[in-house]
Amino acid sequence: MKQSGVVTDDFRRVESHACPMSTCAVPAGSPCRTGKGKVAIQYHTARFRLVPQLAKVLNVPTPAVRKPGSVWTELPRPVNTGAEPVGHARLGYARASTARQSLDSQLDSLAEAGVTRVFSEKISTRAMKRPELEKAVALAGELRASGVRVTLVVHEHKRLGRGIALATLAEELKASDVGLEFSPES
Repeated sequence: MKQSGVVTDDFRRVESHACPMSTCAVPAGSPCRTGKGKVAIQYHTARFRLVPQLAKVLNVPTPAVRKPGSVWTELPRPVNTGAEPVGHARLGYARASTARQSLDSQLDSLAEAGVTRVFSEKISTRAMKRPELEKAVALAGELRASGVRVTLVVHEHKRLGRGIALATLAEELKASDVGLEFSPES
C-alpha cells in the first residue's frame, strides 16, 4: 500500500537501522525523536537513506502506530533477522463489558487454545485505555524482542475493540512481529 509516494511498511526498513543523527541517535526498533523528546513526525533523512529503496525519497512519515508528536520512549529492539525463535509463548486476553458479565467461557476457550498467561479485565468497549490489554501487548513485544515467538490469543475480535482501534492494535502487533489469533468457540 502506498502513502504519498512511500510504501507504508517502509518504517520497518528504516527502523531496522539506528539513527545516525547525533541529535537523535535512537537505537534500531524505535522511531526518530525530536530535540524536545517527542516522536518525530518523519524519520531523519540520514536514517531512511540507509535503506537503498528509500535513498531518493524526499521524506518518510512516521506511521500513526508510532504516535508521532507523543513523548518518545524506546521500543523493543528488533530480533536479529534470520535467527530462529527460541520457543513460543501464547498470551491471552479476555474482556467483559460490565462487572456483572462472566469471563469464564473466554477463559475456558483460552485455556483450550494453550494460552500460558491470561490478561483479563472488565471494562467498557468504549473505554479508550485498557490497562490489561496494554500490559499484554507490552509483554508480547518484550518477549518477541528477546527472541521468543509470541502469539496473542483472544476469544473474539470484538474483545480487542472496533474500527480504527482494532486496526491500530493489529498494526502494532504486526510491527512487533507478534502473532494474533482468535480462539475457536467452545
